[in-house]
Amino acid sequence: MNRENKRKSFEKGYYKTHACNEVFVCKNCGREVIPEGAGSDHRNHCPNCLCSVHLDNEPGDREADCGGLMEPIAVWVRKNGEWAIIHRCRICGAMSSNRIAGDDNPMKLMSIAMKPLANPPFPIERIEELTKMMGGEGSLE
Repeated sequence: MNRENKRKSFEKGYYKTHACNEVFVCKNCGREVIPEGAGSDHRNHCPNCLCSVHLDNEPGDREADCGGLMEPIAVWVRKNGEWAIIHRCRICGAMSSNRIAGDDNPMKLMSIAMKPLANPPFPIERIEELTKMMGGEGSLE
């Protein structure tokens, strides 16, 4: 084991201050993921399916014992306009937020963003009626 690999294995918080430039195979879709193209020094999810692995309790600490698959469940927009993905662990339910990467699948990102609109928590056919009940005029014209 060379000196750098030893530091990665044993230095607490190594990935908080050092680039994560290892190639890995996605545990969800099986694609090989390379760090180039991410637009960041910290590649932490697959650009194809947007899944990740539960490795950290805090970003870069590599102290999570779970190791479960982190699936993308939502996106949100930060103050600066940058998009981020909300991941939830399939095993323990932990949630985290990760910046999108420059090479992320745009169709997958948009499908996650559109999911609440495609599946509203009320019957869309009753939108006029529900609007009237809330004090609005309820007319779609």
